Amino acid sequence: MGGFVPPPSGFEVEFIDLTLGKALAVALLGFIGGTLSGFLGSGGAFIMTPGMMNLGVPGILAVGSNITHKFGKAIVGSRSHGELGHVDKKLAIMMVIGLLAGVQAAVKVNSHIFESMGKAASNLYISAIFIIVLTAITIVIIRDLRRGEKETKSGSSELAKKIQSIKLPPMVHFDVARITVSLWFPLIVAFATGYLAGTIGVGGFIGVPAMIYLLGISTRVAAGTELFLAIFSGAWGAINYALRGYVDLRLVVLLYLGSLIGVQIGAIATEIVEQRVAKMALVTVIATSDLGRVVMIPEYLRRMGYISLSEGTGHVLSLVSMALLFGGALLAIGVIFKKVRDAAAVNKKAPTPSHH
Repeated sequence: MGGFVPPPSGFEVEFIDLTLGKALAVALLGFIGGTLSGFLGSGGAFIMTPGMMNLGVPGILAVGSNITHKFGKAIVGSRSHGELGHVDKKLAIMMVIGLLAGVQAAVKVNSHIFESMGKAASNLYISAIFIIVLTAITIVIIRDLRRGEKETKSGSSELAKKIQSIKLPPMVHFDVARITVSLWFPLIVAFATGYLAGTIGVGGFIGVPAMIYLLGISTRVAAGTELFLAIFSGAWGAINYALRGYVDLRLVVLLYLGSLIGVQIGAIATEIVEQRVAKMALVTVIATSDLGRVVMIPEYLRRMGYISLSEGTGHVLSLVSMALLFGGALLAIGVIFKKVRDAAAVNKKAPTPSHH
């Protein structure tokens, strides 16, 4: 396996046999994830890590490869946000400590489960974390869609005000974020973000809402600062997983190839498709990816010897999981493309102004 760091102490990690079909499927995952990330700002990791697991990649290898691929994308994304003044460098530098500690803890836990209990237990753990997080996000977005934006924003600022009123030293003022808050709260947010990034390949979808709703930071500064932080969590996660032999460079390259094209298309769509449709697309992707992980739980328990299922049933569950994951993602992308096509058709039909 040229190009791979050998695993520790002779422990054998299982790299998948990358057939042309599987290689195309991983590139497609990158494209879908890239389109969703470019369009929605997040959503790629909900597809990429579980998608690779569906293709037979061990969960820990999927996470290691995904976090390595995310690192490169974060550099590109944070540069544009930095130029627009959306990155609070002081906040980011202080949060890095908590972030790296979170990533380190996650890599240790992930590696320990994989090396002491095996692939099925590792996949079960990663899937369980996915299910908890994705279910919570699905509920939040659905509530958001039902109640409308105004109520959500006023509710979040009340919580942020309460947190800002807790005068636990050291109190720090952040100029770009325009907040004064106890340093302990950004550190807690950073640790949680890092732990999720290290466990499932990305933590920004928790980091950004936490900065907005708990710390009271504007959406733009939260997104820009999180992307800047993702450079550090991505690099630290990539180094730690690679040193343990849990990064497959072939998968990283294929994800890049697909996502670089997808990101461009997604970014164009943001100018055309309204916010409500964007949220509905995101919740579709998250909910179907969530269900795809739930469906796989009995199969992982079977492989661990906790329940008795036939191998045929396990195979059917894997196919259902894959159908849910790819089906939901392709449905969301189909809606995005249809909206873009409709907008283009309307622009064509619009009469040119006559000059009398």
